[in-house]
Amino acid sequence: MDMPKNAFKAAIAAGELQVGIWNTIPDPSVVELLAGAGFDWILIDSEHTPVTTPAMMPLMQAASGYPVSTIARPGWNDMVEIKRLLDQGAQTLLIPYVQSVEEAEQAVRFVRYPPKGVRGVGGTTRASRYGAVKDYIQNAEKEICLLLQVESVEGMAQAEEIAAVDGVDGVFIGPGDLAVSMGYPGQPTHPEVKAAILDGIKRIKAAGKAPGILTLDPAFQDEARDAGAIFVAVALDASVLRAGAIAARERFQG
Repeated sequence: MDMPKNAFKAAIAAGELQVGIWNTIPDPSVVELLAGAGFDWILIDSEHTPVTTPAMMPLMQAASGYPVSTIARPGWNDMVEIKRLLDQGAQTLLIPYVQSVEEAEQAVRFVRYPPKGVRGVGGTTRASRYGAVKDYIQNAEKEICLLLQVESVEGMAQAEEIAAVDGVDGVFIGPGDLAVSMGYPGQPTHPEVKAAILDGIKRIKAAGKAPGILTLDPAFQDEARDAGAIFVAVALDASVLRAGAIAARERFQG
């Protein structure tokens, strides 16, 4: 069996806009429903959700029968957690709260086998289709996509340098944490926060890497796309569910 191709990695390398949705509800049925909704990618989040590392694999499996790319977000830039997600079959990772070139280089080492990195060698893991993929260890790096999240004033100041690190495929800007870091808690679309994000998107793209963002504001989604964002999450499952429920109640009550 050949190495499974990473359609998301190929698409962002080619500069093709990829529209995504954020998954926070840790249930395979929810992931499967979202996977069939026509998005290019779905992010399964374990940083701000009850999803544990062992619980990630059945969620990824729920999406595997659909033409959607799965992105896994670990809770931290942690070697053990990243290793386990890769062994479970994650091909694209979004690493949160990267603030420096050194932390970016560390993340790269975590996803690569020696001598380029420190990823441990597993046996018959889902990543290698339980041993069916020929020369998995030699070729894994080609299809692994590493996205780094900058979400602080310090991280944004080094956005170009972080993006330029060999092995980084894209840089995602986190509006919520950036707003707090800039002194605007709970205001991810404050004019100064938006200006910093749009500037960051342009700088990341100029550095030759794919910029990404999550925002539920339709106008800001358009602005981010126009600024050069390549992978954009436009919805979050819990927000969609809550908004739909409220709208149904309000319509009936008048």
